[in-house]
Amino acid sequence: MDILFEGTIIVVDIDRMEETVKERGWSEYKPNPATGKLSQLIEKFASKWGAVIVYGLDWERGTEEAVIEIPLTDPHDVKDDLVEIAREMEETGVTLTIVAIRSPITGRPARSRREAYSGYRRRAKKILESLKRKGGGTVYIDGEIVYRRGTPC
Repeated sequence: MDILFEGTIIVVDIDRMEETVKERGWSEYKPNPATGKLSQLIEKFASKWGAVIVYGLDWERGTEEAVIEIPLTDPHDVKDDLVEIAREMEETGVTLTIVAIRSPITGRPARSRREAYSGYRRRAKKILESLKRKGGGTVYIDGEIVYRRGTPC
């Protein structure tokens, strides 16, 4: 993995998606209200910030998870937008866990899920998994939880 410059790595994942799909009778193979909305929000966010969507944006099936890199941007700069994404997703009846950390980045899309979570992005994934084990519904920005299910921290 070639490192190009410093920036922000963001990992986004819908909490309890498998259970939610079963409970609501949604299809796993085409966009549903949550995954369709997340696709729109991720694309809008990436466009606004000049971000690279490393992995996850999927218009055919809907987006359940995404890995994003933003060159030369501090994670705190995108805090308000990430909290807004979490709030908008709650309106669809699901919660997100979002992790944004400052790190060296590649600035290139990954060829596979494995590659998407390798190198420096592995740290963000481990933080995400830890937050999800604690219940999810969290926005974590470079060392602090800034939002939790309906309430700013």
